Amino acid sequence: MKKALMLIAAALLLVTAAGCAPGQNELAGSPDEEGDVAGFWLGLWHGLIAPITFIVSLFSDNVHMYEVHNNGGWYNLGFLLGIATIFGGGGRGSGWRSQRK
Repeated sequence: MKKALMLIAAALLLVTAAGCAPGQNELAGSPDEEGDVAGFWLGLWHGLIAPITFIVSLFSDNVHMYEVHNNGGWYNLGFLLGIATIFGGGGRGSGWRSQRK
């Protein structure tokens, strides 16, 4: 009985995780209305302003956190670095721990 419950729980976890997986961006690499494709630097900027953009996007349908007309991996890297810069990345915790000793 316990084995069956564990199997069901694992299956539910797997289905839930699969449901959260992002799909392919159909607009990646295609220019927007002005003919621009967002690259690394715009991704970095969007990552830096993401907390503010998120709050504004809750109240406006015209504001989005992520530019879908991007060049792919380089935009994603910039966005990730921008987010990591704002939220500390993870290096801050290890530095704090070594100073505490």
